[in-house]
Amino acid sequence: MSEGQRKTKYPATRRLLLKSKLLKKASSMLVSETEQRQTEKQRVVTESFPPLQLSGLSVQELQDLCKELQKKIDLVDDARYDMEVKVVKNETEIQTLRQKVMGLKGVKRPSLKRVKKADDMFGGLSDTSKLMKADFKVNLKTRKKEEEKKEEVTDWRKNVEAMSGMDGRKKMFDASGN
Repeated sequence: MSEGQRKTKYPATRRLLLKSKLLKKASSMLVSETEQRQTEKQRVVTESFPPLQLSGLSVQELQDLCKELQKKIDLVDDARYDMEVKVVKNETEIQTLRQKVMGLKGVKRPSLKRVKKADDMFGGLSDTSKLMKADFKVNLKTRKKEEEKKEEVTDWRKNVEAMSGMDGRKKMFDASGN
């Protein structure tokens, strides 16, 4: 047997059962992981920001507390902005490095897909389209003939090149001797 037609070790029902068990286990692990993240996030928030005791504070103390909180907000905002700038800078650097790597590897040209001809796509619309197609081919043939005639016109440079070898000098000598 070739490698493409190997026999499987497990029957289809067993593979389906194993696949369903793996998916169930993965989903339960995903749920537990999200719960862990949530509890960790909650723990960090409670440690970083203890609950405020606002009852029994005077107006002046409340204003001081607001100013202090505003300073903390400004510091966090500055840090967030700095991190944002670093992230953008790193992303652009990563993009330029990826482009350099692609340039070093060389760009692979994608395989071309076969495209149907216009006549096949539209189906023979009418007899006139066939006539136009025939006219088009005739025009191409006549144009090729005209271009060939233009190339047959002698060029003095070609004559000089032909005469420059020993054969050319011999011809010139023979021509002057006659």
